[in-house]
Amino acid sequence: MDLTYTPEQQAFRAEVRAWLEAHVPTAPLEHYDATREGFEAHRAWEKTLKSGDWGMVTWPVEYGGRGLDLIQWLIFEEEYYRAGAPGRVNQNGIFLLGPTLIEYGTHAQKQRFLPPMASGEEIWAQAWSEPQAGSDLAGVRATCVADGDDYILNGHKIWSSRAVFADWAFGLFRTPGTERHKGMSLIFFPLDAPGVTVNAIKKINGHVGFAEIFLENVRVPAFNRLGDEGQGWHICMATAGFERGLMLRSPARYQVAAAKLAALWQAHKETADPALEADVVRAHMNAEAYALNIYQTASRLMAGAKIGPEASTNKIFWSELDIHLTQTALSILGPVAELTQDAPDANPVDWIDDHIFALAGPIYAGSNEIQRNIIAERMLGLPR
Repeated sequence: MDLTYTPEQQAFRAEVRAWLEAHVPTAPLEHYDATREGFEAHRAWEKTLKSGDWGMVTWPVEYGGRGLDLIQWLIFEEEYYRAGAPGRVNQNGIFLLGPTLIEYGTHAQKQRFLPPMASGEEIWAQAWSEPQAGSDLAGVRATCVADGDDYILNGHKIWSSRAVFADWAFGLFRTPGTERHKGMSLIFFPLDAPGVTVNAIKKINGHVGFAEIFLENVRVPAFNRLGDEGQGWHICMATAGFERGLMLRSPARYQVAAAKLAALWQAHKETADPALEADVVRAHMNAEAYALNIYQTASRLMAGAKIGPEASTNKIFWSELDIHLTQTALSILGPVAELTQDAPDANPVDWIDDHIFALAGPIYAGSNEIQRNIIAERMLGLPR
């Protein structure tokens, strides 16, 4: 792997950095899961990004992007996190559904859904999990019944990220009478459609980051089905690959966090346990290792490869990296870690909130136990 940037890539980095320095809000936005106002402030930021054509740089220009490659996307992400820019409220759309839609959607579907996704005009929620089908996605029971040029959707979804305030959701539904991996279709539905009920689920910090969705005879056009009928499992595995192995957790997220952890250690090393220095170093090494791995993955994809079961190794790595990194920060801070950003040491990171979120990492995007099964069976060829 050539680890040097070309002059063109260096110029692109300078362009991104200059634009972000001129446009990133000077004060942090209220979290998008906290209130409708915070959500809409992040939607406005997405529109600001689109004004500079930064909504999703890898998408074709005709669909709201810049037509850039994955290495340029990684450079953009590095500068984005360096600048402390707001979190992407539409991450379910731009990082998960968007790449899948580009791969499997018709031209008409791409024209309809991608530009408003890139601009923040339409924010997306993921509606896969169900009360009896979390990590075992093949156990989905929600149904889709063809009725002329429409589908009638019924079912119960839960743990749907962003669904409280979002505009659309992409869900997995099965044809009645089918079982397990067969007969499922990926279908889009507006969250304000007749028959859709969205109930907020509060997290431990009071934010409404999740929701349960009830669908009762919800009618949507067959145009909203991605791919062929019954192809949903195959398509969802492609989406899961983007989620686990590439776009959901860009390396810059952890590189910036590791740098903040190093600064925290420098500020507290006189009073903290000296043994924690090794954990700080490990966190930095893990963040850099993850970055190199993602650059390698991006290079492979640019050469024509596809994301495969190795995405499961990435998912395990970044989720466990996150827990170790934030736990190290709490150990350095000691009891003061339970205080907020207004703590006397003026630490700009709410490490305890970050740690609580990190604890969910081994569960969402497919539990790590399931990921280890995938690695054993599909990568190592071990028997079930």
